[in-house]
Amino acid sequence: MKANKIILPLIIVIAATAFFSIFIVKEINQAIVLQFGDPKRIILKPGLNFKIPFIQNVVFLDKRILNLDTPPEEVIASDQKRLIVDAFARFQIIDPLKFYISVGNERVARSRLSTIINSRIRNVLGQQRLQTLLSEDRSKQMSLIQDGVNNEAENFGIKIVDVRIKRADLPPANSEAIYRRMQTEREREAKEFRAKGAEMAITITSTADKEVTVILADAEKQSEIMKGEGDGQRNKIFADAFGKDPEFFAFYRAMQAYEKSLIGGETSLILSPDSEFFKFFGNIKPKTQ
Repeated sequence: MKANKIILPLIIVIAATAFFSIFIVKEINQAIVLQFGDPKRIILKPGLNFKIPFIQNVVFLDKRILNLDTPPEEVIASDQKRLIVDAFARFQIIDPLKFYISVGNERVARSRLSTIINSRIRNVLGQQRLQTLLSEDRSKQMSLIQDGVNNEAENFGIKIVDVRIKRADLPPANSEAIYRRMQTEREREAKEFRAKGAEMAITITSTADKEVTVILADAEKQSEIMKGEGDGQRNKIFADAFGKDPEFFAFYRAMQAYEKSLIGGETSLILSPDSEFFKFFGNIKPKTQ
């Protein structure tokens, strides 16, 4: 019984010692073994490792590429135009010991990097005109920013992989002014387009009216020419016909005259009996009572 009382606590102590002596470094981590706050070992490879229990402790650091969103920063360009720049960066801890000594943890590192990035953005972009910051040349400026941030981040054991501008907006007051100016410009252009359209419409209408007048005049001219030619042809035909039988033609014209003058049945004519108009009726003698 006495042996059991001694062995059981001993097993517990050994198990606790083993438990607090073993630690695992994952593939996404790197570790620093500290002894009373003093770094003793740096472990970069994943696997099972040992430390002195209750004397040493382990600090784990991420060795992946991490993202950092910086707060929006107002930048004044070289032409005194203001711009709200929202940037982000990607960084990696490449020297765990330097990182731990200089900043200690990711929270402090992110705060320091945000300050450095915003300062570098103001320094680089402040030397450029607003038009340059909004053009494709902005990528060159971002390269300068990344190089500058990297120079300072090396002191923290950090490598800046990339720095990008996520959004670049004008301040609200400037945006409203630019919007109103753009609106005024578009309204002016719209008025110019309407005026040009009205002018073109008048030109097209007048040209069409002129063409219509010319076409109608040509048509009337051709019509009169054709009528004249038709009348001439008709007169020629009549003349030829009259020349062949003048008496028949005289009779035919008299019949046409009778038809036109006596149409309706209620026409009254007062003519002399020996009038030329009745020469085809023969001898007309008055009735005897």
